[in-house]
Amino acid sequence: MEYIGQSDLRQRIGEWVERPRIQAWIVAIIMINAVTLGLETSPLVMQHAGLLVLTVERVILAIFVVELGLKLYAFGPRFFREPWNVFDFIIVSIALIPASGPFAILRALRILRVLRLLTKIRRLREITESLLKAIPSIGWIAALLLLVFYVFAVMGTKLFGASFDEDFGHLGRAMYSLFQVMTLESWSQEIARPIMAEYPFAWIYFITFILVTAFTVLNLFIGIIVSTMQERHYELEDAKRAETEARAHAEREEMLLLLRELRDRVERIERVHYGRREGG
Repeated sequence: MEYIGQSDLRQRIGEWVERPRIQAWIVAIIMINAVTLGLETSPLVMQHAGLLVLTVERVILAIFVVELGLKLYAFGPRFFREPWNVFDFIIVSIALIPASGPFAILRALRILRVLRLLTKIRRLREITESLLKAIPSIGWIAALLLLVFYVFAVMGTKLFGASFDEDFGHLGRAMYSLFQVMTLESWSQEIARPIMAEYPFAWIYFITFILVTAFTVLNLFIGIIVSTMQERHYELEDAKRAETEARAHAEREEMLLLLRELRDRVERIERVHYGRREGG
């Protein structure tokens, strides 16, 4: 009987868990879990099939725990070096906390298990990584947007605060009103036109603000995200190309080594053959 060492067993388990077919099954189970969590919000469904839904949910959670346990056993401390593995660990751990008493609010967090799709589907993972990489640049754009909001809020409070206390009575109200204007949500009928009825030239203020924020600064957000995603795509392509070249180089080196060994064997056979002929 063949003896399998602990390290070999861990390696085999790790390879088995990471197989594309197994991961495809995990993705399917996550999607089923998303459906069951949605069904739990329906009183009618829970009244007629609540036991079935909860049973399926427990089985799915058990599968997640087994998968996580196998990965922890197979990879050991290396498991926590991968940020996506840590994300998986936190999501599953939250699901294991009893959702009763002071932890009742955690029942709502069970839907976070659906976010495990980010760790399982490569395209979603790449998009998420690109967004995370864009955060520093987005932070500077957000600072610029906040500065614009502050300037226009102070101006609006001084210009319209005396007559329109509900919208521009103080700095906080003014910034909230400007946020509504930026989103273009009923800004004309609810905010701009009433003010323009008393201040005819107020349209200059609002149009300038919209041009600076909605049509300029927000487009910078989109531009940075698209640029970061494109850079990330190029980085992944370069990494794949480098990996392919390294693999091809290793194969060439292995082939050259085999050819040298074959040549050496042929030379030894020839020397033995000629030695026998001369000896005969």
